[in-house]
Amino acid sequence: MSIAITLHILATVIWIGGMFFAHMILRPSAAEKLEPPQRLPLWVAVFERFFFWVWIAVIILPITGYWMIHIFGGMGNSGNYVQIMHVIGWVMIFIFSYIYFQPYQALKVAVASENYPEGGKQINTIRLLVTTNLILGISTSIIASGGKYLGV
Repeated sequence: MSIAITLHILATVIWIGGMFFAHMILRPSAAEKLEPPQRLPLWVAVFERFFFWVWIAVIILPITGYWMIHIFGGMGNSGNYVQIMHVIGWVMIFIFSYIYFQPYQALKVAVASENYPEGGKQINTIRLLVTTNLILGISTSIIASGGKYLGV
């Protein structure tokens, strides 16, 4: 159990922390200091490195989550807060998968061809989806840490 919860929390911290850093710190700093021809290639490089780690988290989180649910006797013995985390987690994975396979791929093509207006459209789509996932991730963290005690 200690391995499952440790890996689960570590994957969560990497994913949500990375989104928070990118959205709240890197994005406004890059927008303030860099023009689109410099900013968009930076985002491609950042996403390439970050998404590697998110894919690891996307694999670890369901495995460890189901492992812990199994240890506690199955979903029927889990509290509502666990079931809420389960649903939100899969929504987040779906959103991330969409980001990776659609706007991120289009962003890479746009940057490679120096089509910065198209790259800007794709980065805005990614920003909105990452914002959604960040809100979901923070909400899930609140539910995970306090759900049992908040009556969720």
